[in-house]
Amino acid sequence: MEGKDDKVRYIHELPGEAAVTSPLPLTGSPLGKQTYRVHILALGDVGMTMLIGLRLLGAGVVESIGICDINEQNIRRLEMEINQIRYPFADWEGSGMPSLPPVYAVGEEALFDCDVFVFCASKGVPPVGAQGDVRMAQLAANTELVRHFAGLAKAAKFAGLACIVSDPVDPLCKAFWMASGLRPAQVQGYGLGVMNARACYYAERREEFRSYLTEGRAFGPHGGDLVLADSLTDYDDGRSRALTDLVIGANMAVRELGYKPYIAPALSSAALSILLTLREQWHYGSVYLGDEGAGAFFGIRNQMTRDGVVYEDAAVCDALYERLKTAYLNLCRLV
Repeated sequence: MEGKDDKVRYIHELPGEAAVTSPLPLTGSPLGKQTYRVHILALGDVGMTMLIGLRLLGAGVVESIGICDINEQNIRRLEMEINQIRYPFADWEGSGMPSLPPVYAVGEEALFDCDVFVFCASKGVPPVGAQGDVRMAQLAANTELVRHFAGLAKAAKFAGLACIVSDPVDPLCKAFWMASGLRPAQVQGYGLGVMNARACYYAERREEFRSYLTEGRAFGPHGGDLVLADSLTDYDDGRSRALTDLVIGANMAVRELGYKPYIAPALSSAALSILLTLREQWHYGSVYLGDEGAGAFFGIRNQMTRDGVVYEDAAVCDALYERLKTAYLNLCRLV
């Protein structure tokens, strides 16, 4: 670890940097069943791709999938097409083929009659060719939108898990939590999974980043303040920052080819990570580190257990901690 003689720091110290002395507990799991009814709000590029992933991979943990969108034709189309994705002999006794979770239309009035709510709505994804941090460009409009649906969750006395997928994930999580009255453990953001996946992509192709595959970690937001560590045990600051820059730029690299980069985020950050959450397995997601007055949803390796959220309270060197602190405090200032 770079700076081996430096003081070892821990993730749980981050709230103290925002003058938080008693962080809210992440106890009280919203899960605890064998299978879950999932409702998805908005079926654009990300929502639709995530839906395909949940349908294909959700057998055994997803009971059913409700879909809601302002475009009724899109919902009718997806109800038909997604339910036509199936194994050929799933209904035959002894076939060994799983029956995939059924998909059905759900209206806004029943949106929170479920176990898991997934927010994929956006008031305007920047077009191909847009410059700058396209995720943060959506903050103001999407904050207004997420607060509306948080109010519906509050009115419905929603007791399940709210999954925020829309950009910018971390501040939208906080806006939803604050407006909904839910416990911190009931809200989680899903944006960091693809940043880890992109880091693995480059680590597989460039020898200097190879350690990330087995020793590395991703932290923080799905955006400019992302923090990648090439290794927790042998951290190299220069190498880690170079990998971080590559991963942050991966979003624009796809846009420069003329495409919106939604496939990997919809599957790595959303579908796969949500399923890992429901299966109580380790995954990347944003959890709340703070109290009622200050704090932020911060991306970290974590696990939803029957007792609540457990995050990896990693021991890190000073150089890495300073990066984490900067990312955390910047998130605290956003909402």
